[in-house]
Amino acid sequence: MTDVATRTPDELRALSRLTFDELGSATGGIGGMHRAIADRVFRAVGPSARTVEVAHHAISGGVYAALRGAAGLAGRAADVALESRSAPADRALSTTPRGAAALAAINGLIGDELERQGSELHQPMAVRIRGRVVAPERDALARAFPAATPRLAVFVHGLMETEFAWRLGARETGETYGTRLARDLGYTPVYLRYNTGRHVSENGRSLAEALEAVVAAWPVEIETIALIGHSMGGLVARSACYRASEDGAAWVRHVRHVVSLGTPHMGAPLEQAVHVAAAALSAVPETRPFGAFLRRRSAGIRDLRQGSLVDEDWQGRDPDALRAAACREVPLLDGATHCFVAATVTRSARHPVGRLIGDTLVLMPSASGRSRTRRIPFRDEDGLHVGGTHHLALLNHQAVYERLSAWLSSASS
Repeated sequence: MTDVATRTPDELRALSRLTFDELGSATGGIGGMHRAIADRVFRAVGPSARTVEVAHHAISGGVYAALRGAAGLAGRAADVALESRSAPADRALSTTPRGAAALAAINGLIGDELERQGSELHQPMAVRIRGRVVAPERDALARAFPAATPRLAVFVHGLMETEFAWRLGARETGETYGTRLARDLGYTPVYLRYNTGRHVSENGRSLAEALEAVVAAWPVEIETIALIGHSMGGLVARSACYRASEDGAAWVRHVRHVVSLGTPHMGAPLEQAVHVAAAALSAVPETRPFGAFLRRRSAGIRDLRQGSLVDEDWQGRDPDALRAAACREVPLLDGATHCFVAATVTRSARHPVGRLIGDTLVLMPSASGRSRTRRIPFRDEDGLHVGGTHHLALLNHQAVYERLSAWLSSASS
């Protein structure tokens, strides 16, 4: 796996730098909005206000410049203070559930930018156990998975999540899909973490590379692989299967099930709305800073607008174009059963509220791969609707597990 860091990143120090940089940028945005509003007022007043206009711009510009400078000085002071404290290993955030959640949110929002900058906050694709990276090497995998079996259940989390997300709702019983599949069907659960701000196609390629390395070094010979993705994770899993199939990778021949839980195969309405809002806000000087802020959203978030899976959907295209070209339809992996779970907050999928908001983030037609203009060839018998629940509940739900175990048992019998 080529993109897993070999040294301990100083995540606390990197987070401090990012915080103060963003404070300085926010001050500039506020100043730009202030200037746009003032310009409109002075234009309305006319030439008689020219003297006041010049004085106003000079004073306000100085104030905002001073605020940006103060943020920069405070950031440098904090950086020096953190550098002089403990070792970088003692300032890691990504190994704890709360720290990982904070980094996951940042990666989801601007993870593509963090990767370009070489930031230590970037979370490369990697297998993790208890928050720590497991190298895709035979000895490391043997130590991490002492009870390794020939059946792998690979869990791929969604946007702004980490592998810890699969523990949601497990506080009382300690039971997750992974622990139950291990006990009931003999699967070894393998949890991945990745930077959800990258393009889905980029993460799909990284997942394919990661699984190729893991399967080659797995302590026992692999028989069966099941990919289980929540939300964006379902898109990344499909993208990885397509890429691996095109490249002739060995691991993909072991895949028997690809399961998507609340995955926006046809796109997510929230991202579609934000895309339009960013264009509208950017058209007016007074609100342009808000538009610029929305347009900073990551490539991963933008890919959720149509459920894009391949590089061709974004390479050489204007990401802010309102009339975006249709995304490429990617075939399902041959030889694997493709299953989906869709949820609605109402018990009935036909209820007007359920049809309007779905599981609060993904609508029923998108999760089931069936819209008015597009269709993914999922079979009815390989789908499940869960009523009266929400998007995050699909990470640990009794009805979902019952169907999941039934699907996967067909490959274990």
